[in-house]
Amino acid sequence: MTLAGEHPGLMSDTGRDPLASAEDFVNLAQARIAGAVRGEVGDHILNPDMGPFAHARRAPRDAAVLIPVIDRSNGPAVVLTQRTDHLASHAGQISLPGGKIDEGDGGPVAAALREAEEEIGLSPSLVMPAGVLPTYLTGSGYRVAPVVGLVDTSARFVANPDEVADVFEVPLAFLMNDANHQRSSRMLDGKPRYFYAMPFGERYIWGVTAGILRLLYDTVYR
Repeated sequence: MTLAGEHPGLMSDTGRDPLASAEDFVNLAQARIAGAVRGEVGDHILNPDMGPFAHARRAPRDAAVLIPVIDRSNGPAVVLTQRTDHLASHAGQISLPGGKIDEGDGGPVAAALREAEEEIGLSPSLVMPAGVLPTYLTGSGYRVAPVVGLVDTSARFVANPDEVADVFEVPLAFLMNDANHQRSSRMLDGKPRYFYAMPFGERYIWGVTAGILRLLYDTVYR
């Protein structure tokens, strides 16, 4: 019997299903990232009539997010956040820890780790970065570098109340199951705008966050 999210025939270097452990999955992701084609990916892929930065009101900015993968007793999970309702942009939405890359960061990996520490109290010493996925371009004007990281199980998460309303986890097997990747749409400027959505219980994962998780899926499983 094939479990939800399991991909027959795809094994890690250990010979196990890569969804069996966070380490197996991250190691496989690292190998796939090394050989990934670095083309343009982003919101515009599902909306070819819109440009990569269709709704930006300024020059594009560089940003980074962390895709934190951690082992749990019932299988690997990805750590996500729900933004507070008072933020100026994307208030209340579900996101990956991350933000703009500062000049002093030295690159996307350092930026993603810094932001994760600021937002959810995740110490960089408890994260093993495995690589950076192809850049994800957003309609709002960001070039996002998604950093895949293996998180030590001793990590404890504390939400920064200025930015994060909640920290929660979603099973990796759910997120890496194509059957859970919905293509949805909303009207924007009189036209339907298409995006990925991955509803999980009461959590509505959509937009850039779902698009980046889909990018992870495409990188590892294609």
